[in-house]
Amino acid sequence: MNGASRDALAAARERLDALTDNTSVDAGSLADELAAVTALLDREVSLRRVLTDPAQAGEAKAELAQRLIGTQVGGPATDLVSGMVRSRWSRSRDLVDALEELADTADLTAAQRRGKLDNVEDELFRFGRIVASNTELRAALTDRAATAPAKRELLRSLLGGRADATTERLVTRLVAAPRGRSLEAGLESLSKLAAERRDRMVAVVTSAVPLSDQQKQRLGGALAKLYGRQMHLNLDVDPEVLGGIRVQVGDEVINGSLADRIEDAGRRLAG
Repeated sequence: MNGASRDALAAARERLDALTDNTSVDAGSLADELAAVTALLDREVSLRRVLTDPAQAGEAKAELAQRLIGTQVGGPATDLVSGMVRSRWSRSRDLVDALEELADTADLTAAQRRGKLDNVEDELFRFGRIVASNTELRAALTDRAATAPAKRELLRSLLGGRADATTERLVTRLVAAPRGRSLEAGLESLSKLAAERRDRMVAVVTSAVPLSDQQKQRLGGALAKLYGRQMHLNLDVDPEVLGGIRVQVGDEVINGSLADRIEDAGRRLAG
């Protein structure tokens, strides 16, 4: 997002944080309601254009939103959406993208309250790896001819009882309504949102053999010092790494043996 939309999203994130800081607000239910509004505005192009029309007064747009969704969703969701349409958006689609992000964030907040956010982060990463290695599964989940209920049922058979409820909800929404994103891009976005809940960055670590707890701690500590933020390590094993390690943080890729990279990091820090 650019310009006005970026500012509007930042304000909406602050309002969501304020809402979910209140323990009387059910973050999971709020996520469902925001997802429902997202689906509505994704379908109704003319409506979202009206709600983001810069020529219309913000209060008038908020009143319209309240009339349309106030009887369908709870007070917190209605207030949040009303505040969002008062803001200025660069593109009408940006409002829908923002709502989708807030729905996902609310679900992750619910997991965080239950002490399950780490599990959800790991499960999202693992699911992405499973999809990447199984072309038939990926084809089934991204098949445009398949109905959303059929995809939900497939995911229920795969994840039901095996993954956290938040993981299942997030993945199901992504698969049933990708909104033009690839499955991989959607999963990556969810992983980043999960990491941001703890103000952490994500490092994808691929090693030839599983890392020991001590190695994971050393690597996580070295990366945290290098990047100035705590790291969540998504761990994968690939024998082709030939006794070394590959670390990807955002667009940056670090290759080299584990011991050499940690020692190098230590030398740079000491210097």
